[in-house]
Amino acid sequence: MKVGLIYAGEKPVMLNCHADEDSTVQQVIERSGILNMCQDIDLKVHKVGIYGRFVKLDTALKEGDRIEIYRKITRVIDEDDDDEDDED
Repeated sequence: MKVGLIYAGEKPVMLNCHADEDSTVQQVIERSGILNMCQDIDLKVHKVGIYGRFVKLDTALKEGDRIEIYRKITRVIDEDDDDEDDED
């Protein structure tokens, strides 16, 4: 079956993968080679999902699923950034 795999790291990666019918998220991630391409991915730290829904690494895949590896998002606040709307 065909599944997709994406990671929006410093260099976004999108892969099309072929998987056996009984493949899990973790198996496809490991077989895809993305862990060698993006060495900042740590499956013990990064959350994964399918089409925007968090899933566990042992989740079974279906034809057409898109595995997403999420990176931690941080927000840097500068002095000009406040939560109040600017009023003119």
